Amino acid sequence: MAATVSNANAKRIVYMGDLHKRSQMFAGWERLRHGRLHWFAECFAEAMGVFFYVYAGVGSQAIWGVGNLTKQVGVSSVLQIGFAYACGILLAISICSATSGGHFNPCITIVHMLFKGMSPLKGARYIVSQILGGYIACMLIYLQYRTVLLEIQAVLPPAALAAIQFTPNGPAGIFGLYLLPGSNLGQVFVNEFVTDFFLAMVIFGCVDPSNVLVPPASAPFVIGMAYAVAIWGFSAIGLSANSARDLGGRFAALTIWGKDAVGIPGYAAIAALTNIPATILACIVYELMFVDSDRVIPQHNREFHDIHALHRQHGAAVLAAADGSSNSTGGEKEHLGTVERV
Repeated sequence: MAATVSNANAKRIVYMGDLHKRSQMFAGWERLRHGRLHWFAECFAEAMGVFFYVYAGVGSQAIWGVGNLTKQVGVSSVLQIGFAYACGILLAISICSATSGGHFNPCITIVHMLFKGMSPLKGARYIVSQILGGYIACMLIYLQYRTVLLEIQAVLPPAALAAIQFTPNGPAGIFGLYLLPGSNLGQVFVNEFVTDFFLAMVIFGCVDPSNVLVPPASAPFVIGMAYAVAIWGFSAIGLSANSARDLGGRFAALTIWGKDAVGIPGYAAIAALTNIPATILACIVYELMFVDSDRVIPQHNREFHDIHALHRQHGAAVLAAADGSSNSTGGEKEHLGTVERV
């Protein structure tokens, strides 16, 4: 993928290393991270981003579940859970996306493999890392709530516990995604597909560099609020919205409670897979109906792009290309230099 940089944004470059000198240990690691371990840093960022998202959201679900099981009024709510997931997304994008590109969802990675030239190997690494991040977050939350959950399970009558364990109202429902008994799987599928399509359209609109109304700094807030709206409106029917959240939580539930944690037959596949075709369809619709190659890229998006293109590892080549392009036209117009992005 060719990266470009404008001459207007390349006049004065100040690198992080110019302001803050790192110790030899960290500098040595950074050289490795920029070299043969670059893939590891990207995967770590993907795992950490999903960890932020799941840790924030499932943590709120945990206190809500404990409140319901202990009959405490006013302990968390769907409103709080929606805000918690939104804050988790905000943290994930703000902190981790600069290193990995900020997928944090297997369906986004699959779209990049299909339409953006991402290699299958890199995509597979991303997906495994995302699921691992969700799994670690859920297991840590269980560790933090373990004593409380064990006490609740000990005082509940066995029949009552068995009836609710693998539902949204049971202890396992804090981590795994389950349906209420009698739920219609067809309706759940439609709910999941439409909601995931809605979320994907918002994501693609936020990362569209020609979208003047969504500068890069506001994208995490817009995407986070879209997820909050989805949770507030449609989680009661059954909503995953992220395969890494679903599989990470389900694997955690399987680790803790065994094979019964799979839940209602058929729903596991709906929760884990439906967002993939929904996101692919949203990408196609957005590309066909909203992308316009003749639009002007606003300055804030050009600056955001240039910050990545002018990375010290290849910034000199970018500047040289930009200067060469400018000199060839006598400086009358601003042209763009190109370099293959690392």
